[in-house]
Amino acid sequence: MIGILLITHGTFGESLIQNVCHVLNKRPQLIGQFGVAAQDDPLDILPMARLLLKEVDDGEGVLIMTDILGATPANLVLKLLIPGRVEGIAGVNMPMLLRALTYRKNGMETLLQKAISGGHDGVVNMHRH
Repeated sequence: MIGILLITHGTFGESLIQNVCHVLNKRPQLIGQFGVAAQDDPLDILPMARLLLKEVDDGEGVLIMTDILGATPANLVLKLLIPGRVEGIAGVNMPMLLRALTYRKNGMETLLQKAISGGHDGVVNMHRH
């Protein structure tokens, strides 16, 4: 099963995981989070991020999800990516995370596609839905 690691600003990743646990009524396996503080230097926290990455990897790879492309958490993620093995997606939201959890046994390419479409499809104008 592909592991999932959230690297986000502050407690955003932790909150997403807590809410996923609420929706699923259990804590998913192989999921972790790392909250980056405003004063954190990506190079200083890189060893901790690598350790957390290993904790959620059972050998099938890891999808790292972050909040904003170009921000410190995303810059940290860029230092961890290994094509096909450790992939990253920016713009994480609840629908994206739930979709990722649903499809992580289907291989990295499918997981990437389904997670991105889940995040995109989860943003709707409620007056037109």
